[in-house]
Parts: sequence; structure tokens; C-alpha cells
Amino acid sequence: MSELETENLEQKPVQNTPVKDKAKSDSNTKKTLKTEDYDDEEFENMLKLYEKTFNQIKENELVKGKIVAINGEDVLIDIGSKSDGRVSVNEFSNPDEIVVGNEIEVFLEKIEDKEGQLVLSKKKADSIKMWDRIVEIHEKGEIIKGRCVRRIKGGFVVDLNGLTAFLPGSQIDTKPIRDYDEYVGKVLDFKVIKINNAIENIIVSHKIIIEESMAGQRNELLKTIEKGMNLEAVVKAITDFGVFVDLGGLDGLIHITDLSWGRINHPSDIVKLDQKIQVHVIEFDKEKERVYLGLKQLQKHPWENINERYKIGDKVSGKVVSLTDYGAFIEIEKGIEGLIHVSEMSWTHHITNPGQIVTMGQLVEAQILNIDIDERKLSLGMKQLTPNPWQSLLEKFPVGTKQKGKVCNITRFGVFVELEEGVDGLVHISDISWTKKILDVNSFFKMDQEVEVVILGVDVANQRISLGIKQLIENPWEKLEDQYKAGTEAEVKVMKPIERGIIVEIGGDLDAFLPASQLAPVNIRNFKELFKEGDTFMSEVIEFDKSNKKIVLSVNEYLKDKTEDEITAYQDKFNFTRRFTLKDLQEKKKAYESEPIDFRIEDIIGEDDPNLVKQPVTIETFETKAMVEPKEDKPESEVPSEEVKQEMKPDDSDDKQQDSVGHDDTGEDKKPE
Repeated sequence: MSELETENLEQKPVQNTPVKDKAKSDSNTKKTLKTEDYDDEEFENMLKLYEKTFNQIKENELVKGKIVAINGEDVLIDIGSKSDGRVSVNEFSNPDEIVVGNEIEVFLEKIEDKEGQLVLSKKKADSIKMWDRIVEIHEKGEIIKGRCVRRIKGGFVVDLNGLTAFLPGSQIDTKPIRDYDEYVGKVLDFKVIKINNAIENIIVSHKIIIEESMAGQRNELLKTIEKGMNLEAVVKAITDFGVFVDLGGLDGLIHITDLSWGRINHPSDIVKLDQKIQVHVIEFDKEKERVYLGLKQLQKHPWENINERYKIGDKVSGKVVSLTDYGAFIEIEKGIEGLIHVSEMSWTHHITNPGQIVTMGQLVEAQILNIDIDERKLSLGMKQLTPNPWQSLLEKFPVGTKQKGKVCNITRFGVFVELEEGVDGLVHISDISWTKKILDVNSFFKMDQEVEVVILGVDVANQRISLGIKQLIENPWEKLEDQYKAGTEAEVKVMKPIERGIIVEIGGDLDAFLPASQLAPVNIRNFKELFKEGDTFMSEVIEFDKSNKKIVLSVNEYLKDKTEDEITAYQDKFNFTRRFTLKDLQEKKKAYESEPIDFRIEDIIGEDDPNLVKQPVTIETFETKAMVEPKEDKPESEVPSEEVKQEMKPDDSDDKQQDSVGHDDTGEDKKPE
């Protein structure tokens, strides 16, 4: 091959042959060259010279290329390879780049696919360049623009020139966002705050740019702020417990209790979002850079000079702002509340819950009973606005008269009977029956049951009425003395075993006492298990005490003159394990005189029963003209010792609890301290 031919071959221009035809051209060139007058060595040298005209390229790298043609939706790019590559116009983020002759960077995915074509990507090239740019921006702390594409859970998807980033909701602004949708489509400035190369994740923030712009103002405020200052602020967030405000680069909290001197249901009742307000600096923590603010401190305390506005006895009105178990709080002006105790709501009704009289938000009228300036407490009363009906009750319910009423409350120490609406009295357990030992008041009465009672006493000062039921009939103990004198034999029925013996019933409605020592001549420790309620057996009266209204019985005395068969039958009936004979009975001496063998009603219900308002009066209206007897003190010898009383008293821890109508066991209403 001559030198001229070789030179002409080197200078021959490379035609921008379409990609599909370029491979065929190479093949035809080989065939054409071989047909000419070249030997193999000349042909190989010429081919090497031709291949030197192409670039050395590798897959998965960025390469430079030139746009050589535009065919519809395809852009042909020459990267200096044997063939041209094809890229879709959709991969160009900037349409102005699509110009023949323009040099661009593309990403080489494959040098040759199945069809022998180059596989190029403009989009991947842009992403790689942009990722490197994002890393550089993050390292230098620069600002980049981006567009909020759409909302997702927790924030937004942001487009950074082809790369996708995440904008958390907390990084949008220093103020709470009320409408996230208004940010969709917006172009904002961002700073890259985190990059994860492994998962190609980018997190950006717009809030940090705002904070940096306000840093100087914040630092200046931190230097000058002091306790007691008044500042201007803008409400930025409202919560259930208070309000957050912006002081100009520094946030502060106004607690709900510092918004108003009066009660408020929610902070939004006082302030609104974006409202400009004046605030008072209550406390400033320099170390934690926290500011505690107040709004009510800008006004005088409402208790100042209260004596100039209110006097004891004044009539006031206000709204019910709180209900408790013991009363209702009334707001008579912002920051001034008074308590109407349940005992001050009605002259006649026993109010157990203020909700029986008033409701939340209700406007009520009351009278000032007391003003405690030091403790800032105001006592109010509602009943004082109406006449006291107890002043006329003595005339309406004279002592000794019979009255009818309904059971309105049942307690462990008696029953309350309503004589008329709002007026009730107590029938103490000891005034229910002449002959029965009342162990359970509920077994004798039902709610709303109509009963007849006698007025025993009226205490106007303490607003109490004492009633009696047993006083409706003549005292039967005058006649019972002949019927149950000592030595009388009688069948008894077990009512209730107690610590020192058994309460039994004789004659159908008369309660008596049978000491444990009189059940057998031997000690029966488990008599409570042997003698069941309702069991019957014979016994003998050994004591009848009319003044103290008690009857004492004995089985020992009854069996002393009975046969061995009767004695055995008694022991078999109650399954005695320790047996005894007639001889044992006859040798048994009367020991009951020296031991406490009776019980008092106080041993059953406890010592702390309410103080009764009882007055000894002659009831002329009674057909029997019986005397209502006052309580008599027992002789000292007949009163059980403290040790015995404790053993005889049932275990009851509720002796001093309040009954359901607001009385405690002293009969007095309880007020909170």
C-alpha cells in the first residue's frame, strides 16, 4: 500500500452514520479492503490505524458526547465509539440542551447490547452529577432550591433538580403549620441536614434557614431579658396546658394558670393564633434558655381592696364554676370565687351532693357569710336568702305529738323519717322497740315505708328532730314482770350468738339474754357453732330487771330438776362433745351474779351513736297517757367492764363514718377543713 493511499485514508472524514448502519459499514469496509490489492499484513496495519480514531471508553462511567442528530423522540449522541448512542428526549430536564452539535455528559450503561448498540442515559448522568453537588452543598453548608412535590406521612417529598429529598414536617417553619397543603408546589430554599449514601436518602430543612436568620435577634434577647420585664409576643401555638409565644427568635410558655385570674376552660378562650400580646416575664432560666411568661400579671390581683367592694351580709350573684363533694364554687368576678358548702344550701334538706341543688354554669344568688383576706377564701350561703323554717317547727311539731312520715334514709344507728318535704327526724335504734334488740335496722324498715312516730325533741339551733316509734305504745315492762319473773320456764328461740352468750326470743317478740356460762355446767367454747339461728330449746328465767329492761335465762337452772333422759336429749340435740350429768348440774353454783351477763344496745352498734335530742315530757295526747321516759344511767355494777364491752362489741370499723344524708355519728354536718 502506497504512502499516498494511506494518507488519503487517514484524512477521509468520518460520516455521522446512523447507529443501525454504522456496524454494517465497518463490515463492508473490511470486505472492500480485502478485495483490493492488499496483503494481510498491510490490511492489519491499516485496521489498527483506523481503530485509533475511536475513544477508549468503559461501562458505568460518565462520558462526554456530541449530539449528532435528532430523530423524533430520540437524540443520537456520538461519544467517540464505533457506533452512536440513542437517548430519549424525556431524559433531558432542560429542553434547551437538545441542539445538534451540543456537547453533553451521559452515563454509559453498556458498550454493546444484544443489537450491538450503545446504551446511554442522560437522566442517570444528571443524577450522579447532582448527587455529587448535593454532597458538596452539605459539606459547605450552602443553600439549594427545591420544589415541594407532594405530601407524605410526616412531611413532604422535595425535588432537588431531579433528586428526591425528604422534608420533615417539623423542619418546615419555626411556627406550627396549620395548612400543609398550601406548601405543595412551592419552591423554597433548603439546607441539606443529612445524607445517607447507602440508601441514597437526603433530608432537608427550611426551618434551619429561618432560625439562622433570627439567631442575632435571639442572642440579643437572651442578653437583655430579665425577670419582671414586659415584652411583646406573638401567639404561635395553643395547647391544653398553655400557650407558646414567639418573642422574636426565642419561644416562651404562658401556663394556663397564668393566663387569667379567673377560671378558664381552655387557653383558646383567652388568646388566638398569631395574636400579638403583651406578656410579663415571670422567670428566666439562663442555663436552659427557657422563659416562663404570664398574662394575668399585667393586671392587679382581684383580691386587692376586696373589702372596699364586698361586705359580710352582701347579696352577690355568680356562675357555678366547680362542683365538689362538699359544695359548689361560685365565681362572683374574675379571680374571686366563693364556696357554698352543702350545709349552707338548704334549711331543711340534707344535701349530700351539691348537684342536687345547682349545676355547672348555673347563675345563682348567695349571701356573703365570711371573707378571709389572708387565705383568700370567701364563704357564701344560699339558704340565708330565705326565711329559716326551723323557727316555726316547734309550733308545727310539738314535742309529744304523733306524726306520720316516710322512711327517707336507713343507717346502722336508726332511720330518718321525712315528716314533710325537707323536714326529717331520726328514730334512734334504741327508740324502735321496747322489747326487741335491733341488730339490723334494714330488717325492720324499707325505703319510702310509711311509719307513725312520736316527736321526742326539737333542737332548732342544731336543726335536729328526735323521733320515737316504741313510744307509740305503753311501756310493756310493767306487765311483763308478772309473766317472766325469776323461776319461770319458757321456750326460747336463738336470734344471734354474740361474744358472751346468745340473744334469744321468748314469747314471740321479747328479746332476752342467755349467758354462755348458763348453757351447760361445762365450758362450751364453740357454742356459736352449735347453736344456730332459729334453734329452739327450754330454759328458765333467772333475772328480770324492769328498770334496765332486761331478762336473763339459764339452761343450767332449767335442767337441775329434770331427768337424765332430758339432759341427754338436750346434749344430743346440740352435739355437745363435752358431756355432763345431773350431778354436774347440781354441783354447778350460780355464778352469774358476779359476771356481766347482759348486753347493751351500744355493744351491738358501737358507743358513738348520734347525740339524741330527747326531752322527758308528759304526752297528754296519748290515750295511755304514758310517760316518755328519759335515758337512765345504769348502776355502775351492771355496766360491763371495758374489756368485756370490747369482746361483746361486733367488729365494725365504720362507727364514725358519715351516714348517707351527710351526718356523722355525732349528728353534725361535716365541713372540709
